[in-house]
Amino acid sequence: MATEFTVRGRFTAFQAPERGTARVTLAYEGPAPQPVYDRLARDLDTVKAALGDLHDPERGPVTWWATQQVRTWAQRPWNQDGKRLPLVHHAAVGLQAKFRDFGRLTAWVGALVGSVEGFRLDGVDWALTEQRRAELERDVRTRAVRDAARRAQHYADALGLGPVRPVAIADAGMLGAPPVAGGGAAYARMAAHESGAAELALVPEDIEVSAEVDARFVAD
Repeated sequence: MATEFTVRGRFTAFQAPERGTARVTLAYEGPAPQPVYDRLARDLDTVKAALGDLHDPERGPVTWWATQQVRTWAQRPWNQDGKRLPLVHHAAVGLQAKFRDFGRLTAWVGALVGSVEGFRLDGVDWALTEQRRAELERDVRTRAVRDAARRAQHYADALGLGPVRPVAIADAGMLGAPPVAGGGAAYARMAAHESGAAELALVPEDIEVSAEVDARFVAD
């Protein structure tokens, strides 16, 4: 009579990011709409020119960049006494730039923070290239399957049974057991710190790629 084992295999890999996409906002405000818009347009041209000098889709340091549509609006704020104040006009635009050289990314951000008043770094999205991510995902799935096989064999050995053989394998949760929250997810984290007014250090954390599989084995 065969003995059945249902196990969950897991594996997690960590990889240093290969790309960093800076998310930037340029924004200004003032009492009249045209000077605010003109200042935004002038500084946007400055930022775009700097990116154009760095852009090379194959070699970088910037492999891709794009700007969003310029937004303009006005609002009438309230003061602390509850009185409406004159209109304040706003203009803003978002921009993204993907770097493969993180030293150049830090230098680019530091230069613009010091020279463009309305420049704000909203964050950096760290990532792998599509090819490397596919390779890493394939590797962690393979290792998760091997982990499941080891677990099943350990149970069989504890019972004094022979080698196990697989009869089913699936993504976590598809053999009846609920998946663990976050299992199989891939995500990136970013940490940034500022040291002084003229020095900005962007510190990418490793990207974590995980896989979980459920498997059913039998031992005769």
